[in-house]
Amino acid sequence: MKREWDEARIRGLAHRLGYDLRRTVAFGPWTDRPVHRLRVLISRLELDAVIVPSVEHFDNGCVPSELVALADIITVWPEHTYARYATGELPARFEA
Repeated sequence: MKREWDEARIRGLAHRLGYDLRRTVAFGPWTDRPVHRLRVLISRLELDAVIVPSVEHFDNGCVPSELVALADIITVWPEHTYARYATGELPARFEA
């Protein structure tokens, strides 16, 4: 039941923010190296963002910096974006 609720909230936020939700992935306590697996998914699917229910879904309640280096990490609750380009400067590919 909790998983379905989390997925519904993720779909709702993705829609509201204008993202094309490609899939949902659930890792459990039995999943080996979940951050590594998520990094592989981000790279293979060329994702711009990953939406998670909360930071509590990561070890110690902290968003891993190696994920933020690859994609924006967005939490549903509280709604927050951990952006790749937090300096306010655009990356080189977007500069004039």
